[in-house]
Amino acid sequence: MFRRSECVILTYLCWAAMVAATLPVRPPVRPLTLVLNLTIVACYALLAYADALRRGRFLGIVRDWFPFPLLLLAYREMGWFALPRHAHPLEARWVVWDQVVLRGGAHAAIELLGPFVPSLLEIAYSLVYVLGPFSVALLYLYGRRDQVDRFLFPFSLGVLLCYAQFPFWPSEPPRTLFPGEDLPSYATIFRRFNLAMLSGYGIHTSVFPSAHTAGAFSAAFAMWGALAEHRWVSRFLLVTAVLIATATVYGRYHYLADAVAGVTMALVARSVARAISRLRT
Repeated sequence: MFRRSECVILTYLCWAAMVAATLPVRPPVRPLTLVLNLTIVACYALLAYADALRRGRFLGIVRDWFPFPLLLLAYREMGWFALPRHAHPLEARWVVWDQVVLRGGAHAAIELLGPFVPSLLEIAYSLVYVLGPFSVALLYLYGRRDQVDRFLFPFSLGVLLCYAQFPFWPSEPPRTLFPGEDLPSYATIFRRFNLAMLSGYGIHTSVFPSAHTAGAFSAAFAMWGALAEHRWVSRFLLVTAVLIATATVYGRYHYLADAVAGVTMALVARSVARAISRLRT
Protein backbone atom coordinates (compact mmCIF):
# COMPACT_ATOMS: atom_id res chain seq x y z
CA MET A 1 0.00 0.00 0.00
CA PHE A 2 2.79 2.42 0.89
CA ARG A 3 5.45 3.51 -1.57
CA ARG A 4 9.10 2.95 -0.65
CA SER A 5 9.69 6.68 -0.14
CA GLU A 6 6.63 6.88 2.09
CA CYS A 7 7.93 4.00 4.23
CA VAL A 8 11.16 5.96 4.75
CA ILE A 9 9.29 9.11 5.78
CA LEU A 10 6.84 7.29 8.06
CA THR A 11 9.67 5.40 9.74
CA TYR A 12 11.49 8.66 10.34
CA LEU A 13 8.39 10.34 11.82
CA CYS A 14 7.93 7.45 14.26
CA TRP A 15 11.63 7.58 15.12
CA ALA A 16 11.45 11.34 15.75
CA ALA A 17 8.47 10.81 18.05
CA MET A 18 10.49 8.26 20.05
CA VAL A 19 13.43 10.66 20.23
CA ALA A 20 11.14 13.38 21.56
CA ALA A 21 9.89 10.97 24.20
CA THR A 22 13.39 10.12 25.41
CA LEU A 23 15.44 13.31 25.10
CA PRO A 24 15.26 15.95 27.86
CA VAL A 25 13.56 18.41 25.51
CA ARG A 26 11.54 21.46 26.50
CA PRO A 27 8.12 20.49 27.98
CA PRO A 28 5.92 21.55 25.03
CA VAL A 29 8.09 19.72 22.47
CA ARG A 30 7.37 16.16 23.59
CA PRO A 31 3.55 16.13 23.31
CA LEU A 32 3.62 18.36 20.21
CA THR A 33 5.98 16.04 18.33
CA LEU A 34 4.13 12.91 19.40
CA VAL A 35 0.70 14.20 18.44
CA LEU A 36 1.83 15.86 15.21
CA ASN A 37 3.88 12.95 13.88
CA LEU A 38 1.38 10.26 14.78
CA THR A 39 -1.39 12.34 13.18
CA ILE A 40 0.63 12.63 9.98
CA VAL A 41 1.25 8.86 10.01
CA ALA A 42 -2.50 8.25 10.34
CA CYS A 43 -3.31 10.73 7.57
CA TYR A 44 -0.70 9.15 5.32
CA ALA A 45 -2.28 5.73 5.90
CA LEU A 46 -5.70 7.11 4.97
CA LEU A 47 -4.28 8.78 1.86
CA ALA A 48 -2.60 5.57 0.70
CA TYR A 49 -5.73 3.54 1.44
CA ALA A 50 -7.97 5.98 -0.45
CA ASP A 51 -5.59 6.00 -3.40
CA ALA A 52 -5.55 2.18 -3.46
CA LEU A 53 -9.35 2.14 -3.56
CA ARG A 54 -9.93 4.84 -6.15
CA ARG A 55 -6.70 4.78 -8.18
CA GLY A 56 -7.43 8.37 -9.11
CA ARG A 57 -4.91 10.69 -10.68
CA PHE A 58 -5.45 13.44 -8.11
CA LEU A 59 -4.53 11.37 -5.04
CA GLY A 60 -1.53 9.95 -6.85
CA ILE A 61 -0.27 13.46 -7.62
CA VAL A 62 -0.77 14.47 -3.98
CA ARG A 63 1.40 11.52 -2.95
CA ASP A 64 4.08 12.57 -5.46
CA TRP A 65 4.48 16.00 -3.87
CA PHE A 66 3.53 15.40 -0.23
CA PRO A 67 7.07 14.29 0.82
CA PHE A 68 8.53 17.77 0.29
CA PRO A 69 6.60 19.62 3.02
CA LEU A 70 7.20 16.63 5.30
CA LEU A 71 10.95 16.83 4.74
CA LEU A 72 10.76 20.50 5.70
CA LEU A 73 8.80 19.57 8.82
CA ALA A 74 11.40 16.92 9.68
CA TYR A 75 14.11 19.57 9.48
CA ARG A 76 12.22 22.00 11.69
CA GLU A 77 11.52 19.31 14.29
CA MET A 78 15.23 18.70 14.72
CA GLY A 79 15.46 22.34 15.78
CA TRP A 80 12.93 21.67 18.52
CA PHE A 81 15.27 19.08 20.04
CA ALA A 82 18.15 21.52 20.57
CA LEU A 83 19.60 21.34 24.09
CA PRO A 84 21.76 23.89 25.95
CA ARG A 85 25.48 23.46 25.28
CA HIS A 86 28.55 24.97 26.93
CA ALA A 87 31.40 23.10 25.20
CA HIS A 88 32.18 22.49 21.54
CA PRO A 89 34.69 19.63 21.28
CA LEU A 90 33.52 18.39 17.88
CA GLU A 91 33.70 21.79 16.21
CA ALA A 92 37.14 22.49 17.70
CA ARG A 93 38.42 19.33 16.00
CA TRP A 94 36.62 19.87 12.68
CA VAL A 95 37.70 23.49 12.22
CA VAL A 96 41.38 22.46 12.22
CA TRP A 97 40.79 20.39 9.07
CA ASP A 98 39.01 23.33 7.46
CA GLN A 99 41.90 25.64 8.21
CA VAL A 100 44.34 23.25 6.56
CA VAL A 101 42.26 23.12 3.38
CA LEU A 102 41.12 26.75 3.15
CA ARG A 103 44.39 28.37 4.23
CA GLY A 104 46.34 25.83 2.22
CA GLY A 105 45.09 27.30 -1.06
CA ALA A 106 41.40 26.50 -1.51
CA HIS A 107 40.21 29.92 -0.33
CA ALA A 108 42.62 31.77 -2.64
CA ALA A 109 41.79 29.54 -5.60
CA ILE A 110 38.05 30.15 -5.24
CA GLU A 111 38.57 33.93 -5.14
CA LEU A 112 41.18 34.02 -7.91
CA LEU A 113 38.69 35.51 -10.39
CA GLY A 114 37.17 37.94 -7.92
CA PRO A 115 33.50 37.55 -6.94
CA PHE A 116 32.56 35.33 -9.92
CA VAL A 117 33.19 31.88 -8.41
CA PRO A 118 32.02 32.89 -4.90
CA SER A 119 28.77 34.16 -6.47
CA LEU A 120 28.39 30.91 -8.41
CA LEU A 121 28.85 28.88 -5.24
CA GLU A 122 26.28 30.94 -3.34
CA ILE A 123 23.77 30.62 -6.19
CA ALA A 124 24.24 26.86 -6.21
CA TYR A 125 23.84 26.75 -2.42
CA SER A 126 20.50 28.57 -2.66
CA LEU A 127 19.25 26.06 -5.26
CA VAL A 128 19.44 23.17 -2.79
CA TYR A 129 15.91 24.01 -1.60
CA VAL A 130 14.38 23.35 -5.03
CA LEU A 131 16.40 20.40 -6.35
CA GLY A 132 13.82 17.86 -5.18
CA PRO A 133 10.74 19.59 -6.65
CA PHE A 134 12.76 20.45 -9.78
CA SER A 135 13.57 16.78 -10.31
CA VAL A 136 9.98 15.62 -9.86
CA ALA A 137 8.76 18.39 -12.19
CA LEU A 138 11.19 17.13 -14.87
CA LEU A 139 9.86 13.60 -14.45
CA TYR A 140 6.38 14.99 -15.12
CA LEU A 141 7.64 17.03 -18.07
CA TYR A 142 9.29 14.02 -19.70
CA GLY A 143 6.24 11.82 -19.11
CA ARG A 144 7.97 9.61 -16.52
CA ARG A 145 5.71 10.12 -13.54
CA ASP A 146 5.96 6.36 -12.98
CA GLN A 147 9.55 7.01 -11.83
CA VAL A 148 8.69 9.51 -9.09
CA ASP A 149 8.98 7.02 -6.26
CA ARG A 150 12.22 5.69 -7.72
CA PHE A 151 13.59 9.22 -7.33
CA LEU A 152 11.97 10.05 -4.00
CA PHE A 153 13.15 6.92 -2.20
CA PRO A 154 16.93 7.54 -2.30
CA PHE A 155 16.44 11.31 -2.16
CA SER A 156 14.33 11.15 1.03
CA LEU A 157 16.55 8.48 2.54
CA GLY A 158 19.73 10.52 1.98
CA VAL A 159 18.24 13.61 3.60
CA LEU A 160 16.57 11.84 6.52
CA LEU A 161 19.68 9.83 7.34
CA CYS A 162 21.28 13.20 8.11
CA TYR A 163 18.37 14.52 10.16
CA ALA A 164 18.21 11.30 12.17
CA GLN A 165 21.79 11.85 13.36
CA PHE A 166 21.47 15.49 14.38
CA PRO A 167 20.67 14.81 18.06
CA PHE A 168 23.80 12.66 18.39
CA TRP A 169 26.25 15.19 16.90
CA PRO A 170 25.36 18.51 18.58
CA SER A 171 27.28 21.22 16.78
CA GLU A 172 27.17 24.83 15.63
CA PRO A 173 28.12 26.14 12.17
CA PRO A 174 31.60 27.65 11.84
CA ARG A 175 30.29 31.06 10.76
CA THR A 176 28.64 31.52 14.19
CA LEU A 177 31.02 29.60 16.44
CA PHE A 178 34.19 31.03 14.88
CA PRO A 179 33.08 34.48 13.66
CA GLY A 180 35.54 36.25 11.43
CA GLU A 181 37.69 33.17 10.73
CA ASP A 182 38.20 32.21 7.06
CA LEU A 183 35.06 33.99 5.90
CA PRO A 184 34.54 34.75 2.20
CA SER A 185 36.05 38.05 1.07
CA TYR A 186 32.99 38.92 -1.01
CA ALA A 187 29.63 39.63 0.62
CA THR A 188 27.62 39.23 -2.58
CA ILE A 189 23.86 39.64 -2.79
CA PHE A 190 23.58 35.88 -3.13
CA ARG A 191 25.47 35.34 0.11
CA ARG A 192 23.27 37.85 1.89
CA PHE A 193 20.23 35.93 0.64
CA ASN A 194 21.56 32.63 1.97
CA LEU A 195 22.47 34.14 5.32
CA ALA A 196 18.99 35.64 5.60
CA MET A 197 17.39 32.27 4.81
CA LEU A 198 19.50 30.49 7.42
CA SER A 199 18.90 33.21 9.97
CA GLY A 200 15.14 32.95 9.56
CA TYR A 201 14.68 29.23 8.97
CA GLY A 202 17.90 27.50 10.04
CA ILE A 203 18.15 25.30 13.12
CA HIS A 204 20.92 25.05 15.71
CA THR A 205 20.75 21.40 16.68
CA SER A 206 23.58 20.12 14.51
CA VAL A 207 25.37 20.66 11.22
CA PHE A 208 26.71 17.09 10.94
CA PRO A 209 26.15 15.47 8.49
CA SER A 210 25.38 18.19 5.94
CA ALA A 211 21.83 17.56 4.72
CA HIS A 212 22.39 20.19 2.01
CA THR A 213 25.21 18.11 0.57
CA ALA A 214 23.41 14.80 1.08
CA GLY A 215 20.22 16.08 -0.57
CA ALA A 216 22.07 17.51 -3.56
CA PHE A 217 24.08 14.36 -4.25
CA SER A 218 21.08 12.12 -3.53
CA ALA A 219 19.07 14.03 -6.14
CA ALA A 220 21.85 13.57 -8.71
CA PHE A 221 22.27 9.85 -7.99
CA ALA A 222 18.51 9.24 -7.96
CA MET A 223 17.90 10.98 -11.29
CA TRP A 224 20.68 8.93 -12.88
CA GLY A 225 18.36 5.93 -12.56
CA ALA A 226 14.94 7.56 -12.70
CA LEU A 227 15.59 9.52 -15.91
CA ALA A 228 18.39 7.56 -17.54
CA GLU A 229 17.33 8.55 -21.05
CA HIS A 230 18.06 12.24 -20.33
CA ARG A 231 21.53 12.19 -18.82
CA TRP A 232 21.87 15.96 -18.90
CA VAL A 233 19.59 16.14 -15.84
CA SER A 234 21.72 13.94 -13.56
CA ARG A 235 24.91 15.56 -14.87
CA PHE A 236 23.54 19.03 -14.16
CA LEU A 237 22.49 17.92 -10.68
CA LEU A 238 25.88 16.35 -10.03
CA VAL A 239 27.73 19.54 -10.98
CA THR A 240 25.33 21.52 -8.79
CA ALA A 241 25.93 19.10 -5.91
CA VAL A 242 29.70 19.57 -6.17
CA LEU A 243 29.24 23.35 -6.12
CA ILE A 244 26.90 23.08 -3.12
CA ALA A 245 29.35 20.91 -1.19
CA THR A 246 32.13 23.41 -1.94
CA ALA A 247 29.91 26.33 -0.96
CA THR A 248 29.05 24.77 2.40
CA VAL A 249 32.71 24.81 3.42
CA TYR A 250 33.85 27.99 1.68
CA GLY A 251 30.83 29.95 2.94
CA ARG A 252 31.40 28.58 6.49
CA TYR A 253 27.91 27.12 6.58
CA HIS A 254 29.42 23.72 7.37
CA TYR A 255 32.71 22.08 8.20
CA LEU A 256 34.52 19.92 5.69
CA ALA A 257 33.65 16.92 7.88
CA ASP A 258 29.96 17.73 7.46
CA ALA A 259 30.22 17.82 3.67
CA VAL A 260 32.15 14.55 3.51
CA ALA A 261 29.60 12.89 5.79
CA GLY A 262 26.78 14.29 3.63
CA VAL A 263 28.24 12.71 0.49
CA THR A 264 28.62 9.47 2.43
CA MET A 265 24.93 9.50 3.39
CA ALA A 266 23.98 10.04 -0.26
CA LEU A 267 26.13 7.07 -1.27
CA VAL A 268 24.55 4.93 1.46
CA ALA A 269 21.06 5.89 0.24
CA ARG A 270 22.05 5.08 -3.35
CA SER A 271 23.44 1.70 -2.32
CA VAL A 272 20.29 0.83 -0.35
CA ALA A 273 18.07 1.84 -3.28
CA ARG A 274 20.09 -0.24 -5.73
CA ALA A 275 20.09 -3.25 -3.41
CA ILE A 276 16.31 -3.12 -2.99
CA SER A 277 15.82 -2.72 -6.75
CA ARG A 278 17.91 -5.85 -7.35
CA LEU A 279 15.85 -7.79 -4.82
CA ARG A 280 12.61 -6.78 -6.54
CA THR A 281 13.79 -7.92 -9.99
